[in-house]
Amino acid sequence: MADKNKKKQVRLLRRKWSIRSRTFGTAERPRLSVFRSDKHIYAQIIDDYAGQTLVAASSVKAEDRGGELKNGGNVAAAKKVGLAIAAKAKEKGIAAVCFDRGGRRYHGRVKALADAAREGGLKF
Repeated sequence: MADKNKKKQVRLLRRKWSIRSRTFGTAERPRLSVFRSDKHIYAQIIDDYAGQTLVAASSVKAEDRGGELKNGGNVAAAKKVGLAIAAKAKEKGIAAVCFDRGGRRYHGRVKALADAAREGGLKF
């Protein structure tokens, strides 16, 4: 069983670095990076030239996911985090980003976060 999970992890990392080789965040168009765990979802807007995170939001923080949601690992929490990252980006003056799905399929929570960020005003 452990061998199967190791192979899955290797495939995920290979996909992740394949995407990262094509996606690069600049000051004008930073990278929106999404990380999905079993319990939570995280989003960061990163300037790769400067090597720093400009804006971050996650379902761990109650103010990002809304106080009424108890679970941070579902589509509803991903939508809240997407709206939160878009609002924080607008405050910083960021309008356009390039999307990095982190090796995961554009489906479910990752898609919900991306759609909510678009709904919040980010362009990608």
